[in-house]
Amino acid sequence: MTKQEAFYDFVIRFKHLITKNPHLIKTTLSNIFTMRLIGNKTHGDLAEIGISEFINQFMYDFKSTHVGKELYRAKEHEEDIKIVNEISNVDFSISLKAYGNGPLQLSTDKNSTMFPFLKSFKKDTIKDVSIINKVFSSNEFSEFGNINVLPLIYDEKNKKCNIMVFNFTKARESTASIQLESEGRGRKHPAFRFFDAKENYICEVRYGNAAANALQRGLWTNTKHATPYFNSTTNGWIDYSDNTLLVKLFSYALVSTSNGHHNALISLAKDIDEQKTHIIG
Repeated sequence: MTKQEAFYDFVIRFKHLITKNPHLIKTTLSNIFTMRLIGNKTHGDLAEIGISEFINQFMYDFKSTHVGKELYRAKEHEEDIKIVNEISNVDFSISLKAYGNGPLQLSTDKNSTMFPFLKSFKKDTIKDVSIINKVFSSNEFSEFGNINVLPLIYDEKNKKCNIMVFNFTKARESTASIQLESEGRGRKHPAFRFFDAKENYICEVRYGNAAANALQRGLWTNTKHATPYFNSTTNGWIDYSDNTLLVKLFSYALVSTSNGHHNALISLAKDIDEQKTHIIG
């Protein structure tokens, strides 16, 4: 089993668990998005910890480790969670994203190679199949499909979340044209947009200059406009709710000792074990 196959196997197993036990992910998502009451960006970092622990507690054939921000500079790829399939003993990494419904960054393209490579063809519209195949088989696009992205897409107004996985294989096989869109319509920088044979939007490569910030470069898609190119592991939208008691727990934890934390962990572990007794296989 390759790393890529291990990831897809994990996604299938993840979806199966959620389908049979939606209450488990609903509880976890409610706790994760409650963190927005503490700070607008807090939920993103804690989502990495929360989903990693969700895997450890409820997916028995998998072991998960949160990579952590202290290893950021040493990361070879865009990864937040490392997972080991304990049956096949194959490990793979996941990049976890927590984005609102709409634009979604799939890769930062940290070496800024994708946009300049597309620009090198000197065409505003690429429809030649041989060129499109050359694009996807190039070193510049080597990360396309090799990044295992697990996005938590949320609609804060309606309190719902959809864990959607972008289908890179389908995107690659369906691309019929690549079109350059210049600045305008609220866009400060140009982008190459990928479309299928019916002119449906798939994804885009944004301005790739090293001076561009993370929002202005890299590989992006849009969860609203590219829905056919996503697979939902939650079978659509799942409702979540704020858990204000969790905020209180955090505030208490910040002013209590490690002894208090130890006692709290014992109670929390008992609660998790109780949830496990009700898991449907």
